Amino acid sequence: QVQLVESGGGLVQAGGSLRLSCAASGRTFAMGWFRQAPGKDREFVGGSTTYTDSVKGRFTISRDNAKNTVYLQMNNLKPEDTAVYYCAANSKSWNWSEYDYWGQGTQVTVSS
Repeated sequence: QVQLVESGGGLVQAGGSLRLSCAASGRTFAMGWFRQAPGKDREFVGGSTTYTDSVKGRFTISRDNAKNTVYLQMNNLKPEDTAVYYCAANSKSWNWSEYDYWGQGTQVTVSS
């Protein structure tokens, strides 16, 4: 059983930065970030060194294996980045397209 606890969301002005954290209990392999904006489908943000085009060059994912924690550093935030951000984990393999555990989500709101 894996539990994922996210933190670090909040309200920030456009151009600002936030760092999200996702602490995992239990063994995990691939860990990624997703987001869901109001009225939209959930979308993949990034995992390892792969990012969706809209965040490339602004978002960076890192991982501290000793703490079993993955981070999402978000710079130069834009209003369109407003969403609930979720981390996800694959407890069985390094398959970056399959996740069997999800965090509760953390709200990120970017004001213009």
